Amino acid sequence: MLKVQHLSKFFGKNQVLTDIDLIVQKGDFMTIMGPSGCGKSTLLYQISGLDRDEYEYGEVFINENSLKHLSDSQLSKLRLENMGFVFQKSQFLSDLSIVDNIVLPALQLKKQKKKRIYQRSYELLEMMKISDLAYSTIQQVSGGQLQRANICRALINEPSLIFADEPTGALNSQMSQEVMEIFRKLNEEGKTIVLITHDSHIAAYAKHILFMKDGRIISEITKSTDTDFRNKIEKETKRLGI
Repeated sequence: MLKVQHLSKFFGKNQVLTDIDLIVQKGDFMTIMGPSGCGKSTLLYQISGLDRDEYEYGEVFINENSLKHLSDSQLSKLRLENMGFVFQKSQFLSDLSIVDNIVLPALQLKKQKKKRIYQRSYELLEMMKISDLAYSTIQQVSGGQLQRANICRALINEPSLIFADEPTGALNSQMSQEVMEIFRKLNEEGKTIVLITHDSHIAAYAKHILFMKDGRIISEITKSTDTDFRNKIEKETKRLGI
């Protein structure tokens, strides 16, 4: 589903990603870990097509489409139809209700009637157990509830690939666990997930983990082949000072 070949990235003369190679298979749940400033979020922005800076080297393929050779409009369409995004801080419009914020990407896509779009949003809100908050404003809900709404919005166009950048970073431990159980369930239902985190407890929900340092991928742990998965995560995070 996602293939990255020899990806490097510069900000001016400062190299922040160096010769990144990775493959994400359909149905995978990948976590990328590393210390602050190692390039995790920069990598996510590159591989999702959110950043098309002129200093990008290498290629990124999503469903065999090279992002480098897509026009801006083609890339926007690919993101809108195939990708969902969940960030640490929810970017909602304060003058709209929760449900109206959720449906915005689907209204942009214009593939379904407005009635069906709202029906799907209510189904997602129900799935996230926040249906009673549909017409609340963002000021009337908790951080955990807002992040659940953020996931609803990411799913509104039924994407095959979900990118999440520190989705639990602003939540307490209980809310974090609830949100990660949602991601686990989505993955079990077939969604492919690429998630950035510095928290080893969050990373342990994934099927495999890539570890970054100084803009490079330096090691990998896979749940299916490593029976001592959690302990190996802890050892690697300590080694890297995460």
